[in-house]
Amino acid sequence: NGWRIGIATSDDMLRWKKEAQMTSEHPSEAMGFCAPAAIVLGNKVHLFYQSYGNKEKDAICHAWSEDGIHFTREPSNPVFHPHGDWTCGRAIDAEVVPDGNRMLLFFASRDPAYKVQLVGVASAPIHSDFSRSTWTQLVDAPILKPELPWEKMCLEAPSILRQGKTLYMFYAGAYNNEPQQIGVATSEDGIHWKRMSDQPLLTHGKPGEWNESESGHPGIFRDTDGQTYLFYQGNKDGGKSWYLSKVKIGWKDGKPFVDEKPNGS
Repeated sequence: NGWRIGIATSDDMLRWKKEAQMTSEHPSEAMGFCAPAAIVLGNKVHLFYQSYGNKEKDAICHAWSEDGIHFTREPSNPVFHPHGDWTCGRAIDAEVVPDGNRMLLFFASRDPAYKVQLVGVASAPIHSDFSRSTWTQLVDAPILKPELPWEKMCLEAPSILRQGKTLYMFYAGAYNNEPQQIGVATSEDGIHWKRMSDQPLLTHGKPGEWNESESGHPGIFRDTDGQTYLFYQGNKDGGKSWYLSKVKIGWKDGKPFVDEKPNGS
């Protein structure tokens, strides 16, 4: 029961084949688990994901694989949840980025009243096993919080791309179907962030379009040829269905832009 993580493969990022579906193996996953972020380090795929269905107790988990299909859970799962007066203790929507001799872990949390969604950051040594004892919360505060009208009361699903010395965070603003849309912020250190615009980079669709209800939960990806693509979810029925799509992202003077018309799922 509850959310699960699926694994699919593609040669062209348009046609996808489902390869496997992960099943619950750890007590932290009993109510559900989702929102994966995968990174290849050496000969292993490291998967960071969240438990789901536990409200304030949801937290980040870790697993690894040598084939990208069969994953071994970290015995100390869940490996991270935030602390401090700014948070209810929840951690979801994991994203990991190598940063010198450390791994940065970005996540979404909520305020103590469980109303406002915020973004935080932690780190672990890059050559560690990423177990619970290796993670340190870097600041006792959110690194980004909703401030613009279109963001309403939620920032979540941070997805990070490094361009030179600059980190670009593609994030979802507003809760699902409010509508949710995608913005961009930049940072040099992973802690201090500045929005690139007061408007979303990728908006939801017009009435009747497949993503009328939202264009959200971004996943930024740089291909081996250097091209950048933004994957995202959308629907037109208020969340009764879910679809995935992508757009090509172009760059000009260090700023990303949507380089094609958003296509269907």
